[in-house]
Amino acid sequence: MSQTFRHPEILDIARRAGKVTVEDLASHFGVTLQTIRRDLAELADSGRLERVHGGAILPSGTSNIRYDERRSLQGEAKADIARACAALIPEGSSLFLNIGTSTEAVARELLHHRGLMVVTNNMNVANILAANPECQILLTGGSLRRSDGGLVGNLTIETIRRFKFDMAVIGCSALDESGDILDFDIEEVGVSQSIIAQSRKTFLVADHSKFKRSAPARIASLAEVDAILTDAPLPGALPEKCDVWETQVILAARGGA
Repeated sequence: MSQTFRHPEILDIARRAGKVTVEDLASHFGVTLQTIRRDLAELADSGRLERVHGGAILPSGTSNIRYDERRSLQGEAKADIARACAALIPEGSSLFLNIGTSTEAVARELLHHRGLMVVTNNMNVANILAANPECQILLTGGSLRRSDGGLVGNLTIETIRRFKFDMAVIGCSALDESGDILDFDIEEVGVSQSIIAQSRKTFLVADHSKFKRSAPARIASLAEVDAILTDAPLPGALPEKCDVWETQVILAARGGA
């Protein structure tokens, strides 16, 4: 069966089951695992599926992918972006890291930085940086979101407003072609807006898969951040808009090269 005929059936299976696996699809179509991986990569590149470990799931426009699934998405790209981001953070800085698997990747790249004061509403970030004895860690407090270890709500925002950070690193769920930074959770949006307001510099970390997704809640515009760190050129007219907004676009080198 040709690739052209496989794609619609793969999408139909995904709609019915919620997820497809490489092994099951290879058995179903009688083709190699590598053939199915190519199919899923092409469907993901066109925005019709989201790649996860061992298979793919349907993208969602109103609710986010499960946190454990998100951790398996774009792992190498997130690591590359995180290395580039950590290189911009001088030792002895005050820093905010918010909720997300991309900011967790940044935290791992800060394990050897000295003299940092990191404020976070991300329990996972705090646990990662606990291994760095040269890093002071402050948790915001707030309502615990068990699905991802995030702290959100009015208490979180009130804590953030007590600080003026040298810089902040934020993630997002989606980035549209107008330059709007988007998320799924209204409470998290309010927290992210407070972080931007209380930071002297803000860096957005977002891999290329965020360009193909949609989310219903607006955090801010790229015009309101100092830089976006990503792994692929921005879509459409966004590079020109970033020039006008004086928002730096930093493409992370693969493998830290």
